[in-house]
Amino acid sequence: MHKEKLLEQLARQIIRCKLCRLYRTRHYAVPGVGDSNAQICFVGEGPGYNEDQQGKPFVGRAGDLLEMLLRSIGTRREKVWISNVVKCRPPENRNPMVDEVRTCKAFLIEQLKAIGPKMIIPLGRYALEHFLPDGKISRDHGKPFYVSGKIIYPLYHPAAALRSEKVLLQLKAEFRRIPAILKMDKSEMKVVGKKKDDENQMSLI
Repeated sequence: MHKEKLLEQLARQIIRCKLCRLYRTRHYAVPGVGDSNAQICFVGEGPGYNEDQQGKPFVGRAGDLLEMLLRSIGTRREKVWISNVVKCRPPENRNPMVDEVRTCKAFLIEQLKAIGPKMIIPLGRYALEHFLPDGKISRDHGKPFYVSGKIIYPLYHPAAALRSEKVLLQLKAEFRRIPAILKMDKSEMKVVGKKKDDENQMSLI
């Protein structure tokens, strides 16, 4: 099946999904948007108020910042793919619960498998933990990892940057490194996943 058709099929499944409690309070599910042939995929935590109202990821103030950051490296959101770990807004923007993340995991895995990006950029703690279960965003932001044939480049979530000038400056600097990191050789990154561990990591991407 063509990747665009597969992503559309997954989006329909997500929109109809009632596998966890979040469907009861959502306005719209937010499957993800962007280029099905994107080299770079951004994965956030979950939809906020504006995303829930529009059914699109990163459309509030954090989305405006993300678009500005994309322009800073000469691209735009239509050229990348953007989604979240959970596809429905947690009430009052609370953190997603473990079972909610687990329920949505299969959708994200299948979406990324369909797109086949070269680089995945987890934005914030919950997104990072999906790809690197032992990762810590405060320690690992701005460091490229090589996981099962993909570059994993964790960054602070734009929402965190809106709350802290220090985080904003770090995010801007680390964002500007994206084009160079895309060209990096595997030997220049920390490789995660060997033998048995590698099989476990494959299930996350």
